[in-house]
Amino acid sequence: MSKEPAPAVSSKAEDQGLRRSLETRHMTMIAMGGAIGTGLFVASGNSIATAGPGGALVAYVAIGLMVYLLMQSLGEMSAWRPTSGSFGDHAANYVSPSFGFAIGWNYWFNWAITLAAELVAAALVMRYWFPDVPSWIWSALFLLTVFSLNALSTRAYGEGEFWLAAIKVAAVVVFLGLGVLMISGIMGGEPSGFDNWTAGEAPFVGGPITILAIFMVAGFSFQGTELVGVAAGEARNPERTVPKAIRTVFFRILLFYVGAITVIGFLLPYTHPNLLASDIEDVAISPFTLVLENAGVAFASSIMNAVILTAILSAGNSGLYASTRMLWSLAMDGKAPKFLRKLNKRGIPMRALLATSAFGLLAFGTTWFGDGAVYTWLINASALAGFIVWAGIAWTHYKFRQAFKAQGRSVKELPFRAKFFPAGPIIALAMCLLVIVGQSYEAFINDTVTPLSLLTSYIGLPLFLAFWFGHKFATKSHAINPAEADLSRNPQIVDHRGDRV
Repeated sequence: MSKEPAPAVSSKAEDQGLRRSLETRHMTMIAMGGAIGTGLFVASGNSIATAGPGGALVAYVAIGLMVYLLMQSLGEMSAWRPTSGSFGDHAANYVSPSFGFAIGWNYWFNWAITLAAELVAAALVMRYWFPDVPSWIWSALFLLTVFSLNALSTRAYGEGEFWLAAIKVAAVVVFLGLGVLMISGIMGGEPSGFDNWTAGEAPFVGGPITILAIFMVAGFSFQGTELVGVAAGEARNPERTVPKAIRTVFFRILLFYVGAITVIGFLLPYTHPNLLASDIEDVAISPFTLVLENAGVAFASSIMNAVILTAILSAGNSGLYASTRMLWSLAMDGKAPKFLRKLNKRGIPMRALLATSAFGLLAFGTTWFGDGAVYTWLINASALAGFIVWAGIAWTHYKFRQAFKAQGRSVKELPFRAKFFPAGPIIALAMCLLVIVGQSYEAFINDTVTPLSLLTSYIGLPLFLAFWFGHKFATKSHAINPAEADLSRNPQIVDHRGDRV
């Protein structure tokens, strides 16, 4: 039996069917794996081409600091009450039931659509090696793989994500190491010097407006770090594992992004035509591939293609896990159909898993109809969802602390205390709102804005508001009074050996 003190039991009796089998190494890689993907391996070059190496660096550092503040907020709430509903549960407990309903469904939709996008991406990557094989075969194999990892057990998901993320992390470490050797002149000829940082308009190309543009791109690249909050619901000893993952993962992710942009900025001029490539099909001319080829690495394109495939598998694996747990949690709270509450003997919400997989497959199927307009709209709606969730995390944390104060609780009770409160969540909320509002800034600046372009860019926002106010109208729910907020701790859940933790 575990010797850790048992936390208080929540009202979700069925929670006892879940298995707390994720350890610190799983939690760390889940968060890192969610943030390291094609945004770093392929699209980072486009960021440098747009804003210059200095502009891209400023944008990624700023977004990194915002994510740090958000992770602090999420870590505090998740260590206090780790549930698979995560920020959806927290929002319902500390802001309002309707706000929690909207955040939960918004997050489920975000990752379910992301799963569909990864089905498309997997087929594009495999086309690099097997151009004559029908794309749907690769998409089907991809879906079967991530579904199987999620269906086996929580630990199987965690192990799968650990190794998939480890491949990505290793690739970045090797890239940074080779980059430093090339910059110093130990490999590849003479030291690079600062020529690429001072040529033309560098280091800041286009001024503040282009930095704002990359600010948004960087935000999308960092999305996925919040997965650690969902995984907290099935983490062993979350009071220790969640804070440890929060503390370590941010600095590693920021180091990887800032380090990669710095290396690329030294070794490739921002005017290099191939830096403009930003699609997954451009792996042969991605900045990572170009640097590896210049370092004399054989088969650089094939190596990077394999790394990107693991990134896609990782994103699909985590996306399916997160959306399944969120849907199950919504069902447990009466915000989704009751039949989705069912857990199998391994503690897997199989019905929620099947429902999420089916929705992702349905969204993927829209690419086969017409010009793919339906799929494009779904992706655009999903794109804003991550920022809306981040804004919700910041606001919820502020309300959580208000409830703590109103009920006479001491912050010394918190297993993990967020730094820089109250400035932290306020700054993070303001930055998230800036990104949300600025989605169509280019259209406004260039005077090309149209009603259709606005709707396409902002469709995720009215969907979120429809969830929020639709639930409020239907249930007549009110904002939570901080003095009456539910500050109870997490449920008792069994670990992978069957012990209570």
